[in-house]
Amino acid sequence: MRRHLPGLHSGHPDLVSNLEGLFLVWVEGASYRWHTQKPFLSLRFSILEPASSEAVSFTGRLYCTERALKLSWFLRDFGYDPELLTRDQIDEKALLKLRGVVRISFTSLNGHSQNLDAFAPEAEWEALSCSNRNPRKRESHQNGV
Repeated sequence: MRRHLPGLHSGHPDLVSNLEGLFLVWVEGASYRWHTQKPFLSLRFSILEPASSEAVSFTGRLYCTERALKLSWFLRDFGYDPELLTRDQIDEKALLKLRGVVRISFTSLNGHSQNLDAFAPEAEWEALSCSNRNPRKRESHQNGV
């Protein structure tokens, strides 16, 4: 089996791994990883917006334990099949091509790590990206003004 490893040929460090902010993305790949204490879903996202980061890919993980709420939020906001969700089932193929908004941050802990901090439906991208570009407007909105 062949695997695509972006940047392998260049020998330069991957500058994309330090992404932070709000992005409109689609799910490019998904795989369930079993672990005795913390099984997780490994996800590969491709950025659609902002245009400056278009076609950049990054990975993240969502833990699959009962107490891990981020997985449920991700599935709901990205429009995962409600029938599969009510049956507590994850279909890796059904995750592919799902689109939505993700806020990520970068943490350096035992190597590099992209944290998936928050999710929103694709329909909210315009409103979220506008408020993200204008922090003064966002602060006044949060204060109820």
